[in-house]
Amino acid sequence: MTDSKAETSGPVRVDGATLSVDKVVQVARHSAVVELPDDSRKRMAIARAALEKLLSEGSTLYAVNTGVGDLVDVRIPESDLRRLQVNLLRSHACAVGEPLPAEVVRAMMLLRANALAKGYSAVRPDVVELLVSMLNLRVHPLVPRQGSVGASGDLALLAHLALVMIGEGLADGEGCLEPGAQALGNAKLEPIVLEPKEAISLINGTQAMTAVGCLAAEDAANLVDNAQIAAAMSLEALKGTSTAFDEAISRTRAHRGQAAVAKNMTSLLNGSQIMSSHKHCSKVQDAYTLRCIPQVIGATLDAVWYTMGVLSVEINSATDNPLFFPEDGRVLSGGNFHGQPIALAMDYLGLAVHELGAFSERRTYRLSDGKLSGLPPFLTRHGGLNSGMMVPQYVAASIVSENKVLVHPASADSIPTSAGQEDHNSMGMTAAWKARKIVENVTRLISIEMISAAQGLDYIALHSTPSIDAVRGKLRTVVPQLEEDRSMSGDIEAVARMISEGVFVSAAERACEFHRA
Repeated sequence: MTDSKAETSGPVRVDGATLSVDKVVQVARHSAVVELPDDSRKRMAIARAALEKLLSEGSTLYAVNTGVGDLVDVRIPESDLRRLQVNLLRSHACAVGEPLPAEVVRAMMLLRANALAKGYSAVRPDVVELLVSMLNLRVHPLVPRQGSVGASGDLALLAHLALVMIGEGLADGEGCLEPGAQALGNAKLEPIVLEPKEAISLINGTQAMTAVGCLAAEDAANLVDNAQIAAAMSLEALKGTSTAFDEAISRTRAHRGQAAVAKNMTSLLNGSQIMSSHKHCSKVQDAYTLRCIPQVIGATLDAVWYTMGVLSVEINSATDNPLFFPEDGRVLSGGNFHGQPIALAMDYLGLAVHELGAFSERRTYRLSDGKLSGLPPFLTRHGGLNSGMMVPQYVAASIVSENKVLVHPASADSIPTSAGQEDHNSMGMTAAWKARKIVENVTRLISIEMISAAQGLDYIALHSTPSIDAVRGKLRTVVPQLEEDRSMSGDIEAVARMISEGVFVSAAERACEFHRA
C-alpha cells in the first residue's frame, strides 16, 4: 500500500455491491473497521426464510440436504443436517503448505462476508456478523496456502477459515497460534452452530484467489508507477532523449496506458540540465528500453487496469452454489464458483508485471556496461580492485530468469476432481499466487535499476530534473554512493521496501505533475 493512498473514510460496508479493491487493501493491511449494514441483514433474512420454507416442504436441495460433488445424489436425513455442516468443514479443511499471510486471510474474510451479504446464499445474518467481528477483533484463522483447484471455489482454503468460526481449527489471535475456540473466547466471541446450507456457503467461492489477486494488483499498480521513475532515472544517466515521449506519437496509437506513461515521462524529465547538455548530439535515437518506455510500460499499465476491472466485478459477486432468488422462489444450481475469470486475469497480470522487470533489467545491464553507457564500467571508478555494480546485474538476471518460469499460465492446466463431476478446474489460486511472487520479484528488479541509475547520475556533474533529484535524494538516505565494494543485499532490500511503501512516487508527485496508475 503506497503512503499517499487515501485511507477509507468511515467503516467499510459489506453490502455485496460497493466494495472496491482499495477498500479490500485498507481492511487487509490497515485494519479498517468493517460493518454489516441493516439492509444487508434484511436481504439475508429474506433469503434464509425462503430456504427454510423449501426445507419444510420437503424439497431436495444440493449441498443443503444432499451430499456434495459426485455425492450429489445422496439425500441427507433432516436429523443429520447440522452434522453435515461440521463434516463438510472438517473434510474439506485439508490444505497444506505454509500459512497464508494475515493480510491475505483478512482479505478472504472480508470478501466472503461481502459475497454472503448480497443475499443470494441463504445464510443467516449471524454468520456474516461473526466474520465481521473476527475481522474487527483481529482473529485470523490459520489457512495453509496449497490445496485449491479453483473451480468449486477455493474449497480447502476457505474450509480452514470457516473451521475457526465453529470453534475448531487454528487461529492467530495475538501473534501466536491458538485453537479456534480459544482464539474466539479471547476476543469474547462465541463459536457459531451452522444451520443447513451455511457450511457450503462459507467454502464455495473464489475468495482466496481473489484476495491474493486484489493485493497483487494493488502492488502491481504501484510497481508501474515506480518503473516509470526508474526508467526516467536510467534515461537521464544514459543521456537519452525525451523526444520519443512527445504526445503526438501516442495520439497516433491510442492505447490509454501508452499515453499515460508518455505524459508522466515528459513530466518527470522536465527541467533537466543533463538533457539540455546533449540536446544537439549526433545520436539519432535511443535503444528500445529507453525509446519504447511508453509502449512497454504502458502495455503493463493497461493489463493492470484490466485486472482491476475483473477484480472489481468479482469482489461484489455471489460465488457459491446453489443460489436463492426469493423474489421469484427459484433455487438455481450453477457455476459462479468457477475461478476462470480470476485465473486468466492473474496469469495476464503476472506476465505483464514480468515484462516490467525484464525491461528494467536491460536498462540495468546498459548502465553497467561502460561501452554502452559512457559511464565507468560497472559504475565504479576503480574497476578491477572494485567490482562495483557488476553482481547486482547478475542478481537481476537471475530474478528475471525465475520469473520466466513463473509466467507459465496456471489457467492452461486442469485436473478433473470429484470422480469427474468437477471435470474442468481453473487453478486460479495458483495463478494468483504466482502473480504475487512475480510482483515481489519485480520490486527487487526495479530496486536494482534505481540504485544503478543513481550511481550513474553521481558521475554526471549536472542536475537532473527536480523530480529525479528528489527521488535520488530519498534513495541516498538509505543507500550511500558506492565508493568501495560492499555487500549490496541490504541496499537492494531497503530500496525495495521504499518502493512498496510509495516513498519515491510521493517524492516525484511533490516535484512534478505525476499521475499514479
